[in-house]
Amino acid sequence: MYDAVIIGAGPAGISASLYIGRANLKTLILYYEEAAVEKTNKIQNYYGFEEGISGKELYQKGIKQAENIGVEVKKEEVTNIQRMPNGFVVKTEQNAYQGKSVILAMGNKKKKPSIENLEEFEGKGVSYCAVCDGFFYRNKNISVIGNGNYAISEVNELIHLAKEITILTNGGKTPQIRSDGDNLKVDTKEIKAIQGEKKVEAIQFKDGTTLKTEGVFIANGVAGSLDFAKKLGIMTRTRQYTS
Repeated sequence: MYDAVIIGAGPAGISASLYIGRANLKTLILYYEEAAVEKTNKIQNYYGFEEGISGKELYQKGIKQAENIGVEVKKEEVTNIQRMPNGFVVKTEQNAYQGKSVILAMGNKKKKPSIENLEEFEGKGVSYCAVCDGFFYRNKNISVIGNGNYAISEVNELIHLAKEITILTNGGKTPQIRSDGDNLKVDTKEIKAIQGEKKVEAIQFKDGTTLKTEGVFIANGVAGSLDFAKKLGIMTRTRQYTS
């Protein structure tokens, strides 16, 4: 078991690992997508680099720095985190890791698809967390928007609750599904809008066809810190600033 499992290898995750690792605690970093800093062409406002440094080089140096003090760093996509009596289980596509503590350092991914009426139906049939809200959709026909590993993980949470699940790839590729459920379908058409009166009733596609559904779970791309925080039951709050 690890003392700490850190999800994310950007500046926040690496900085945390340096303090924890130097305290002689067993530490694991899991990362998958590029960090925002890695996509930066040149950084000139960071202490210690008089000529500036590329984001990619800074990112790689950070990972190497963590490894040099004994921190394990693995490139695996985290799809789920679960509590257990003495800590947490962090699941990836390849493995499961146990940790006494978990640090979420992936940032908050912006994964909302461009679909009409999406925000209008949030909390009225649109959900971002299968673990949180799956119970309310027992024996109902529901949809999951996404086609990556995170979407499949959400489907697996719902497969034994829902009457029928349709994975909506919104024009993306058909995902590799590893499920024994016979109540699972895939539709690759591009989505135009979510329809309904007081709650979600249907998905309208750009070709004019519709799909009746009683709930929509958004699972685009890779899960961010907020997604996992919600799964673990951590209260989250958006801070509002006033001028």
